[in-house]
Amino acid sequence: MPRLDEMEARALVARAFLLAGVSAPDLAEDAAHALVLTEMMGITSHGMGRVAAYVGRLAAGGMNAGAQIKISAPAPALRLIDADAGLGAGVAMSALRITMQAARETGLAGSFIRRATHLGALAPLLWLAAEQGFAAIITTNTAPMMAPPGGRAARVGNAPLGLAIPDVNGGHVILDMALSVAARSRVRDAAMRDHPIPETWATDAQGQPTTDAKAAMGGLMQAIGGPKGAALAVSLDLLAAGLAGAAMLSEIPDTHLDPAAQPGLGQMILLIDAGRLVGPQDLSARIKEAAAIHAATPPLQDGPAPRLPGTRAIAALHKARAEGIDVSPSLLDELKYLAR
Repeated sequence: MPRLDEMEARALVARAFLLAGVSAPDLAEDAAHALVLTEMMGITSHGMGRVAAYVGRLAAGGMNAGAQIKISAPAPALRLIDADAGLGAGVAMSALRITMQAARETGLAGSFIRRATHLGALAPLLWLAAEQGFAAIITTNTAPMMAPPGGRAARVGNAPLGLAIPDVNGGHVILDMALSVAARSRVRDAAMRDHPIPETWATDAQGQPTTDAKAAMGGLMQAIGGPKGAALAVSLDLLAAGLAGAAMLSEIPDTHLDPAAQPGLGQMILLIDAGRLVGPQDLSARIKEAAAIHAATPPLQDGPAPRLPGTRAIAALHKARAEGIDVSPSLLDELKYLAR
């Protein structure tokens, strides 16, 4: 399988976005950085394979290639960002830097983003925040794909929840999870490959659990914990979109069905300068202790050993940096074509 180093991959993806019309080089490079980090962390469903879809949305107008991002500061620790439907992964990286600067000054800061587009995985944002010593809470709303508690029609997005606790020695705790039993991208991938899915992942159009991925694409995703997970998704949607003044719930169009639609998403980045509360080495020792407790826990039969959230993703990132990023020949051909 072909391999690229990190900077080669970032340059290739950034060039694809620039040729797709993105007018701000920094935005294209930030988006490339985020997607390549995602790929290196082993989250391939949200990594470089997303480039073609984003290029398609840029061409259709669902993402604004000439976006003019506006930033206001309603309070010393608050930033309100109008993304102008710009390239989502790049806007999120820019928002992260803006929030880090504010949190360095105030100890705790939050940015709320409106008129945003799909930003990809939260994991690279969480890792970058942790690398700078910040604990983080990040979320975004999405197009509806789950029913609200007690309902049987899609009205609620699969708002992911991202958490990070920094470790000065690199053993950050990073949690990036969707609130459905499985991410919709996994169902979409199974449908494209004509593979079955576990019946706990989704329902068909009649609300019945299904193992048919294609039927599931016309149905609903199942929330983790049933009504509790659905209620958490509603709350995160309102927290991000309500405070940002963004589209929410069923107001958000499905850009997979209509790539010309601007979703108007709401996103939230909250950062805590952890060093203001606890010494970096003391926090590192606590995380190391937690890791030891996990490692000493007897595993389920034939199951993986217990580990802290993010352990596998960070290990994959380090391995990719040392050995290069495995890229399938078809994906590499696609990226080269998009980058001409």
